[in-house]
Amino acid sequence: MPKKTLVLLPGLLNTRRLFQHQIEGLSDIADCLVPELWHYDSLAGMADAALAIAPPRFALAGFSMGGYVSFEILRRAAERIERLALIDTQAAPDTAEGTKRRQGLIEQTRIGRFHGVHPSLLPQIVHKSRLEDPAVAQPIFDMACEVGAEGFVREQQAIIGRPDSRPLLVDIDVPTVVIVGRQDQATPLARAQEMAADIAASRLVVLEDCGHMSPLERPEEATAALRRWLSQ
Repeated sequence: MPKKTLVLLPGLLNTRRLFQHQIEGLSDIADCLVPELWHYDSLAGMADAALAIAPPRFALAGFSMGGYVSFEILRRAAERIERLALIDTQAAPDTAEGTKRRQGLIEQTRIGRFHGVHPSLLPQIVHKSRLEDPAVAQPIFDMACEVGAEGFVREQQAIIGRPDSRPLLVDIDVPTVVIVGRQDQATPLARAQEMAADIAASRLVVLEDCGHMSPLERPEEATAALRRWLSQ
């Protein structure tokens, strides 16, 4: 059976390293492409960048912000998507409170107060059992440094501008998996359940003892869920 092309879309302050386990673990069935989304300040720009490197038909997986980009790709080129994975993400738009917080972070960054991901932020995105695990924490710190302050600002601007993607869900007719950490605080389980309920051909996979960073926190389980999805 020929390999599939899998386009993996990382989240805020994430790079290809987020998906290292998945890229290696799926290499026998999928050629993985990971665009560098932090160069763009709109979901449209990110979506165009992903589409530019992808073949005419491909499997698409988006983590967190990458999920928002996935919805933008569906708006632009749904006919090119063979199957869809939504990982620790949501279809709802930013709340007014969320936008205000993001704008504050942008302002702080522009006056030189960007220090990547501070260890004090880890409890908000990582399950408490993995806070001291260097295999989880160190890649998060390293990826943030690679994306940098300017990339962080561009990504936040793109996220603030995202539309409500919930009306899209009922039109998704390709095999879909929705993966979420049970203790995800950033994009909670309820948001994943809502997406799975509205997508006809979907399967919900809940990873136990897992926060927002499931590809890093539960790499084997996340990779196994993607393998089942790619093989179905």
